[in-house]
Amino acid sequence: QVRLVESGGGLVQAGGSLKLSCVVSGSFFSGGPMSWYRQAPGKEREWVARIWSGGTTNYADSVRGRFTISRDNAKNTVYLQMNRCKSEDTAVYYCRDGSVNWGQGTQVTVSE
Repeated sequence: QVRLVESGGGLVQAGGSLKLSCVVSGSFFSGGPMSWYRQAPGKEREWVARIWSGGTTNYADSVRGRFTISRDNAKNTVYLQMNRCKSEDTAVYYCRDGSVNWGQGTQVTVSE
């Protein structure tokens, strides 16, 4: 059974940084892409970033230049480094594997 567990969320001031982690178990982690999504209150879930097995990365326009996605295949973990956070980054952040598996989410709140 595939399991994804996010951590690292919390409260951060605008302009600050936060690093999210997602540990994956039960699947061939290094063989597929991993993504981060987020869902703000009252809004639809939106894609944030993706990292492919070879290390290529893609970002949504809203976070490009501020967020960095990375992965450690030895630890079955994908990360999201969030820098220069803005209030509009407030959301529940989810990781997703290359199939249909999601984590339970971790709350990020950015205060002014």
